[in-house]
Amino acid sequence: MKIAVLGTGMVGNTIGGKLVALGHEVKMGSRTAGNEKAVEWAQKAGKGASEGTFADAAAFGELVFNCSNGAASLDVLRAAGKDNLKDKILIDIANPLDFSKGFPPSLLVSNTDSLGEQVQREFPDVKVVKTLNTVNCFLMVDASKVNGGDHDMFVCGNDAGAKGRVIEILKGWFGWKHVTDLGDITNARGTEMYLPLWVRLYGALKSADFNIKIVR
Repeated sequence: MKIAVLGTGMVGNTIGGKLVALGHEVKMGSRTAGNEKAVEWAQKAGKGASEGTFADAAAFGELVFNCSNGAASLDVLRAAGKDNLKDKILIDIANPLDFSKGFPPSLLVSNTDSLGEQVQREFPDVKVVKTLNTVNCFLMVDASKVNGGDHDMFVCGNDAGAKGRVIEILKGWFGWKHVTDLGDITNARGTEMYLPLWVRLYGALKSADFNIKIVR
């Protein structure tokens, strides 16, 4: 499958590398073609990996992962281009973290809105599915790293078919055993607002290898 990964940071590198290892063709997008980090990733990831601009990647991918910094995500997606994203599933992993006042970060948007909703409003012809934003990037692509995978991931979005496909991807590609559909994209408020707690848990546990398990 041809997949676009938007973003050259740790999340983009980890997601992209896993997808290439699974046999997919992956183009990493950045602001300019030949971006040093993207070129380095493509060389390391090997056969099936390539790089280009955000627009190049979005046009290439049948499926798109938004792995950009949440503060820049809307600009990144604008650069990717509405026509290049139209009718595609966009897996939105980004969090609207604000580090302007140092650590721990606050949120750029919360309570009555979310980054996921902002993306969906601006790109109404894109099937936005929010997921994977509640865990560390290494756990995103290998749920078995914690408790053999016996813990929970969440999805939300307006398109039922898109969510169904994303759940298949989470389970089949990344090993997630338990995925809860929270409902429409407004539920991104909840998963994004979990991040302040995640950051504090990370500080207390001194490790990013943890997650939520729902017990009834």
